[in-house]
Amino acid sequence: MAKHEHIEDESENSNASRRIFLKQSSALAALAITPPAALTAVENGLDEKVAAAFEQMPLQVDINGNVHKLSIEPRVTLLDLLREQLHLTGTKKGCDHGQCGACTVHVDGARVNACLTLAMTTEGCKVTTIEGLSEGGHDATARLHPMQEAFIKHDGFQCGYCTPGQIMSAVACIREGHANSPEEIREYMSGNICRCGAYTNIVNAIIDVKQGGAKV
Repeated sequence: MAKHEHIEDESENSNASRRIFLKQSSALAALAITPPAALTAVENGLDEKVAAAFEQMPLQVDINGNVHKLSIEPRVTLLDLLREQLHLTGTKKGCDHGQCGACTVHVDGARVNACLTLAMTTEGCKVTTIEGLSEGGHDATARLHPMQEAFIKHDGFQCGYCTPGQIMSAVACIREGHANSPEEIREYMSGNICRCGAYTNIVNAIIDVKQGGAKV
């Protein structure tokens, strides 16, 4: 019986080795007959670029008052569309997981985290970024939004990286009717995280705009 089992083990090992050999030989053969140009293209990522070209989908969206007709990959986030394709870098990429609020923009007037929003879902929508908040363009004639002026007045800036998202959320906070007290403001601004300690200045800026009655 023991001799019979030994023979069966040897047979199984032999079959396994044969299968491994055949797989390796097939892989080497496929590699050998692949044109060098194709291998070079794969190394340079051209296969992904070709695939991406076939995956492009049309998107029409109003961004800061300008209608854009674009072709994008369905997987592109609104944040990457703004920064990488349209070069609107005022919207910042912080955690890229919807936890810091640095990428806050308005879509049809409602604040969203651009990093968690697929650009394709904004078809036909109006998107406002920090670049579109002021009035009169981007030259010397531009007039800052009341919230931008208030942030300057109350020194609501810190290192500045989170400031665009803070301002966009601050505007939404008033529009939503959640700026009636410092406690309420802190609650509804809690999605915008910053490591610095100037929250009081930001709250003061929001209260100033709220009490000033300026249109936001």
